[in-house]
Amino acid sequence: MRTEHDLNLDRPMERAIEQLKAAITEQYPQAAFVIVRGEDPEGIYLKTIVDLEDVDQVVDSILDKLYELQVERALPIYVVPLQPIDRVLKELSRPRQRSRPRIDWQALPSPARP
Repeated sequence: MRTEHDLNLDRPMERAIEQLKAAITEQYPQAAFVIVRGEDPEGIYLKTIVDLEDVDQVVDSILDKLYELQVERALPIYVVPLQPIDRVLKELSRPRQRSRPRIDWQALPSPARP
């Protein structure tokens, strides 16, 4: 994967990236971005780091713009929303409460006897 500094993007792709970044930062001013060239599918990936519980909200907020760029302009550009590593590590280190479902034996039907 190649990073932002050695991508050699054409002008339409540069404009598309700037439009997406502007649309995202309008909704999420704290967003940070990393631009890379990816291979599956081949194209430019705008990794967007936002401190949200549900990062899918980022893509939901720009779906119309993404459709315009990907479908109408045929630009291979993709947005990958990510949580900051600190948030992920904190979530992983938090103990998970294990609970077993409580069975109400009184509510179960009696077994049929032959």
